[in-house]
Amino acid sequence: MATSGDLDINPAQREAEKVYDPSPIVRPEHLEDSLTRMIEQQTARVPSNIFLAASLSAIGCSLYLFLSGKRDTSILVGMWAPTLLTMGVYNKLVKMLLPR
Repeated sequence: MATSGDLDINPAQREAEKVYDPSPIVRPEHLEDSLTRMIEQQTARVPSNIFLAASLSAIGCSLYLFLSGKRDTSILVGMWAPTLLTMGVYNKLVKMLLPR
């Protein structure tokens, strides 16, 4: 009888663990200008959890404003959350795709 150590549960796992280099940019229109590169480098320095904390804070602040009767202000502050989350996703993409 085979034990769990003898079984190869996922034979493709070794292939999935390989690290592949990103494809080179082959067309000049895909290159970024120096301003974009500088923004990406600065954005990569900000921890991703800052954007999550800021969006959760905006949601909480919006709820507080709504319950205190400031409906218009609460809607304005509530619209910050998706923007902050989008910035967090961009931040994560920059960190993952930025050439090291």
